[in-house]
Amino acid sequence: MALSRLVCRSISGVDAPEVEVEVHLGTGLPAFSLVGLPETSVKEAKDRVRSAILNSNYKFPSKRITVNLAPANLPKEGGRFDLAIALGILIASDQLKCSEILQFECYGELSLSGELRHVDGIIPCALAAKEQQRQVIVCHDNAHECALTGANGVVANSLIDVCAYLQQQLTLPPAEQDVTPPIAPSSLDFSDVIGQEQAKRVLEVAAVGSHNLLLIGPPGTGKSMLAERFMTLLPNLEEHQALQTAAVYSVSGKQRDDWFIPPFRAPHHSASAVALVGGGGKPKPGEISLSHHGVLFLDELAEFPRQVLDSLRQPMENHHVTISRAANQVTFPAHFQLIAAMNPSPCGHISGNLRRSTPDQILRYLGRLSGPFLDRFALAIMVPLLPKGLLAESQLGTKNKLETSAEIKVRVLAARHIQLTRQGKLNHYLSSQEVNQFCVLSKEDAIFLEQAIDKMGLSIRAWHSLLKVARSIADLQQQAEISKSHLCEALNYRAMDRLLSSFN
Repeated sequence: MALSRLVCRSISGVDAPEVEVEVHLGTGLPAFSLVGLPETSVKEAKDRVRSAILNSNYKFPSKRITVNLAPANLPKEGGRFDLAIALGILIASDQLKCSEILQFECYGELSLSGELRHVDGIIPCALAAKEQQRQVIVCHDNAHECALTGANGVVANSLIDVCAYLQQQLTLPPAEQDVTPPIAPSSLDFSDVIGQEQAKRVLEVAAVGSHNLLLIGPPGTGKSMLAERFMTLLPNLEEHQALQTAAVYSVSGKQRDDWFIPPFRAPHHSASAVALVGGGGKPKPGEISLSHHGVLFLDELAEFPRQVLDSLRQPMENHHVTISRAANQVTFPAHFQLIAAMNPSPCGHISGNLRRSTPDQILRYLGRLSGPFLDRFALAIMVPLLPKGLLAESQLGTKNKLETSAEIKVRVLAARHIQLTRQGKLNHYLSSQEVNQFCVLSKEDAIFLEQAIDKMGLSIRAWHSLLKVARSIADLQQQAEISKSHLCEALNYRAMDRLLSSFN
């Protein structure tokens, strides 16, 4: 019977559902039909496969060829099925003998000459193949991603190489990670920042507990500079975190220099909701998913459209985003820390001779940010202009040596170790039950905090946020119990609430 069956995989979000590639050669007029919900890029495989087979010194059968990509209700896209379809035709026409073809998963787009080309989404496919104990055949450009997963993979350059390997006539090299020169250490350092000691302190607290942070201040006070140096305080990703992040980048067709460095994404304020959250006709990850296990930095926060920022509220709580379309539904991970910066008014200043905005104009400007969205920020501080004379002192070198990122990072890592040992997660991700368990207050301190949030008009979410921040401050000082001083410092990091109340 002129029938063959191979295993390949499609991409749905960051998952790789299995696809059976069935090829049947029947009698009748020569024809080539593809069924199984293929999109245009898959349908065009007919011409690529025909030319690749002929240019690889094989015969293209003059029969009625039917290729079924099962299951039929799963959309298929891209050129990832080219190699599997070509092998299926060669096996069905008895030009290729391989009784163990179901032990392999083959991925690669075919050129007209039969060479293999790069395809997106290899990491989820290789991880799934590893679970099924199958060997993966990829092209050279996908070898690094395949090796990163630890899957049993080999690298081929062309259709001829794959056929020879399957018939045990050729040995293919294993997939190995690229040997690249070590990345030069980042030149960014907190010692570059003059003054702004409170901002450095709050960034340290944010790094300890992975809390969302809002920096408010006039232009030129170093908000963006501080946010960019925030990454120097974070530890490298663990292996499972790096794989999850790599899978997101793999399906989006993007590359990173070092998979173990937390990603840092800083989209422009003209970005749309689809660009941030993800989506499109063929859903792709957005900026929040590309910053998975890393930091999303939104500069000029008030310039983003309000509906775009509000679309971040649910992913900030659930740590994933689900995109629904008529044909399918996909879910992308979005476990990110949000750092944002903004001016306090349209002119950039709220006091002094430089202020040119009226209270009504300032309120309308701040009203671009919804209350529920601002409530997601556990930390918010004012970054003021530098005191007079500080720049001259720094130029003359009369000030003491500033603390470096490496020195701050030591304290951050120690505090994170305390959290992971105590509760297995960072403080920001504590549930309400865990907050009651690990953020215990004395009766006097609980009454003090309740009076404070009542006076400031804060929500129940703010109550939990304040407790989590106070817990991080206590961990930073390596103290087992939360004291009133920790609560006072946490309350001091509510600058946006004080700014809004000052105009009411």
